[in-house]
Amino acid sequence: MGAVKIGIIGGSGLSNAEIFEGAQEIWIDTPYGKPSDVLLEGQLSGVPCVLLARHGRKHTIMPTKVNYRANLWALKERGCTHVVVSTACGSLQEHIKPGDFVIIDQFIDRTTKREQTFYDGEEGHPAGILHLPMDTPFCPDTRKILDDCCKELGFPFHAKGTVMSVEGPRFSTRAESHMFRQWGGEVINMTTVPEVVLARELGLHYAAVAMATDYDCWREGEEPVSVEKVMSVFRSNADKAQKVLKLAVAKIAAEDWTDRTALLKKSVESNIMLPH
Repeated sequence: MGAVKIGIIGGSGLSNAEIFEGAQEIWIDTPYGKPSDVLLEGQLSGVPCVLLARHGRKHTIMPTKVNYRANLWALKERGCTHVVVSTACGSLQEHIKPGDFVIIDQFIDRTTKREQTFYDGEEGHPAGILHLPMDTPFCPDTRKILDDCCKELGFPFHAKGTVMSVEGPRFSTRAESHMFRQWGGEVINMTTVPEVVLARELGLHYAAVAMATDYDCWREGEEPVSVEKVMSVFRSNADKAQKVLKLAVAKIAAEDWTDRTALLKKSVESNIMLPH
C-alpha cells in the first residue's frame, strides 16, 4: 500500500506535542514564506503525522494574515498525503446546535484578501495557470472516515454542511447572518477558504471537522456571538475533536490510497494551462 502521512491543522487543544509519540519540532521555509508556526512531527496511533497550529501556537495570527500557502506547502513538502483539520464555526441553522460537529462538504467563499493559488506566475512558483474544478472541494473518502469516527464515538454530528467562509476578523451583522442562511449556508467560519482550495491544488486529501460554538447572531433571543462564548464551547469540546482526529488517523492509514491519490494528482495536472 502507498505510504500515508497525515497533516493535522488545528486550534485549541490540538496544537501541542503531547498528543504525539516521539514528537520533534521541524522549522521550515517555503517559496511562499514561513508557515504559521513550527511543525510538530511524530506518530499518532502509530501513524506518521505533522501537526500545525493554524493561527500559531499562541493564536497570534488573524484569519486574513494566516499564510495558508506556506502552511499547505510545508505539509506537502514533509510528505503528507492527507490533511485533516478542525475549525470553530457558528451555526446558521436551528438543527445544528452548539457543540455539534459538522463534516462540511461545500463552501461559499466570501473572502476578499487572500491568495488562493500556488500558480500565480511568480518566479520559483509552479508554472502555468491552474483552473481547478471545485465541484467537490473536500475529499469524500476522508469525510466518510470522519463521519464513521463521530458515529463510533457517539458524538452529535452532521454528515454534511455548507460553510460560509468570511474574511473576518469581525463577526457578521444580523442582516448578513440572515442573508447567509437564505443562501443555504449551514455554518460560518473564517478559515476554510483558501485552505481547502490550496490543499486540492497540491493533490492532498483534505477534510474538516467543524465544531459549532454558537448561533452566530441570527437567532432571536440568543446572545450574539462573542470570543468568550466561542472559546468556552470550543475548549469544552476540544478533547472530543482530538478523539475524532486520533481515530480518523488510524482509519485513514488502514486503507490503500494509491489509486485515489493518483486520480487527485491527475485532476490537478490536467487543468494546468502552460505557456505556449
